[in-house]
Amino acid sequence: MFIYKTLESTSMEKLHKTFLEAFSDYQVKVDISLLKLQQMLQRRGYVPRASIGAFKDDELIGFFLTGIRKWNGKLTAYDTGTAVIQTYRKQGVTSNMFLNTKQLLEKMEVEQWLLEVIQSNISALQLYKKQEFQILREFECFNLDKNKYNKVTTYKVEHINSINKSDWMELMKFWDFKPSWQNSIDSINSVSDTFIYSIIKINDSIVGYGIIGKKTGDIPQIAVDKNYRGRGIGRSILTDLINSTESYNISVKNADSQCISMKDFLLNLGFKNNIRQYEMALKL
Repeated sequence: MFIYKTLESTSMEKLHKTFLEAFSDYQVKVDISLLKLQQMLQRRGYVPRASIGAFKDDELIGFFLTGIRKWNGKLTAYDTGTAVIQTYRKQGVTSNMFLNTKQLLEKMEVEQWLLEVIQSNISALQLYKKQEFQILREFECFNLDKNKYNKVTTYKVEHINSINKSDWMELMKFWDFKPSWQNSIDSINSVSDTFIYSIIKINDSIVGYGIIGKKTGDIPQIAVDKNYRGRGIGRSILTDLINSTESYNISVKNADSQCISMKDFLLNLGFKNNIRQYEMALKL
């Protein structure tokens, strides 16, 4: 009834059409343009030959989209998006795509499979647990309406075109937790021109930085040197980021639930906690 094959010969237009239809009833509203889908997949390391589609009469009715990179020193696959059009659900399509993808990844000598799942998505969570994925971390996602933010700037904020390797080595010291796959350095660098980079310097050294999507309002990273916290540096950066993006919806996805400082920072500035996720992994 269904044919399962990799997606090298499937056009982005065809994938986009199925993507919108399959996510039309998702817990989170998904309304993504073709260009933004392309950028999202590029950011997450999408590899068509490692991704499986389910087809019925040449119609793409479901997909397992996969990114591949090194992660914690291991060759890792990342679930960039999994969905099935509503009409074809509960017919074993997801399970078959999963098995096909797993066999493919094992042939490619991928060492582990990483994904994120919304905690309230019980059916997906049960599927992954059944396949022996283990929970690594809990994430929280936050949203803010740009018009409801009280803009305060105490420090001069500068913009840079990108972050070089030596600067990243310094900025990583500011982190309280390792960013998730989609917010990682590799993900940011893969679509570097889609972001705005804001920094604050004191005595010619960067003491805080933030990154935001020019059009999306997504903040993959924001951090302040631990020696300079509590002075308004983070808020000054956030204000600049919000002023710089075209989007009115500002989002911070996948903040580690264990990081109280990040949660307090966002909630105190008016962000709302709207989604909780698990980061899960399977050893292959």
